Amino acid sequence: MIEKIKLDNILFLDIETVPEEDHFNNLDEEKKYLFEQKTKYQRGEEYTADEFYDRAGIWAEFGKIICISVGYFVTKGDIRNFRVTTFFGDETKILKDFSNLLNNHFSQPQHILCGHNAKEFDFPFIARRMIILGVELPAKLNLFGKKPWEVPHLDTLELWKFGDYKHYTSMRLLTKVLKIPSPKDDIDGSEVAHVYYVEKDIDRIITYCEKDVIAVAQVFLKLRREDLLIDDEISHV
Repeated sequence: MIEKIKLDNILFLDIETVPEEDHFNNLDEEKKYLFEQKTKYQRGEEYTADEFYDRAGIWAEFGKIICISVGYFVTKGDIRNFRVTTFFGDETKILKDFSNLLNNHFSQPQHILCGHNAKEFDFPFIARRMIILGVELPAKLNLFGKKPWEVPHLDTLELWKFGDYKHYTSMRLLTKVLKIPSPKDDIDGSEVAHVYYVEKDIDRIITYCEKDVIAVAQVFLKLRREDLLIDDEISHV
């Protein structure tokens, strides 16, 4: 029962990713070929690999993480404070800083990671990029040998499915039906690469990512039938 989980034990998170290079032609010839092979079924005959490359950020083998935003509750009695912060800059440093957070502050058995569609995207993407860049996996992301009930991960998409494995609900739709302020009021995931490489506006992306983290926490509260966070309860640190 999610109502029994102490809010202070949950680390809510979201990541933003982009293609590893700003243009397909900047890949070496082997990487171009491998991308063509990886995406041929998704592309079909509609797009060339070059035209499809703006979507490369969804694969850890061809993308990179440009920021990880996290949020966590600090509660005292009936007083709630939701603190949000973001790791950004060099990808290796992002991953090391995030790993340090898990190892030093969210390493206990009761600590849980939570995101939206995070079991399918965020968690494995972070783990794969850590392996690629030689960053040691923190225990919370190292799932080898763990039984399903031992995995310390929550996913608001999975919670919303209620066992219906065919059903996918975007965060934008979920916040709409649950009457939660939308995190997609400026940009959405499809625009992140353009904002990063063309506009070079990482601050805009960080704001978007942090809104997503807040939205995940709001969905989780709604699933527990608790009051949504108000602005005065949210702080950016």
